[in-house]
Amino acid sequence: MEWLSIWGMAVGLAMDAFAVSIGAGLVIGKVTPRHVFRIAWHFGLFQFMMPVIGWWAGTRVTGYIAGWDHWLACGLLSFIGGKMLFGAFEKDRHRSQADPTRGWLLVTLSVATSIDALAVGLSAAFLNVTIWLPSVIIGVVACGFSAVGITLANKVLGRFGRTAEVMGGLVLILIGIRIFFQHTVWS
Repeated sequence: MEWLSIWGMAVGLAMDAFAVSIGAGLVIGKVTPRHVFRIAWHFGLFQFMMPVIGWWAGTRVTGYIAGWDHWLACGLLSFIGGKMLFGAFEKDRHRSQADPTRGWLLVTLSVATSIDALAVGLSAAFLNVTIWLPSVIIGVVACGFSAVGITLANKVLGRFGRTAEVMGGLVLILIGIRIFFQHTVWS
């Protein structure tokens, strides 16, 4: 996998975590370093783990679908990107008054923001690409974006959460289309 693709994918996947971190910062009000650490650590850890889990599962079935894996990779990435785009334009966004950096709410948010990373790992297995370096980069980028999102939420970035999700969705769709063309038209 090329460096530009890895970094683009990492940034695209981090947009969900970034947007949720902004929302968490807005809900909390006064963000402390402890809030920043908890959300950044969990989002980064889950973003690292999910591609590995998806890749492991995908390596078990890749021999059965090798002829159409590029269709599946494109479809998964495009579906997740489209889901991010759709989510960005939902009118009713639910807010919780509970601290989103604690307990089961944090675990739930961590899983929800990293499901798309699971699909990326699955796609990597279908394309016969190792996942360890991309997973580390995905986790570190998500951790950084989450820390920045929650820190800046109250100050300036609250209104850009939707734009971040749109950009993340578009990046994932474009990577999916690129994979499709690499395996069909450009091969």
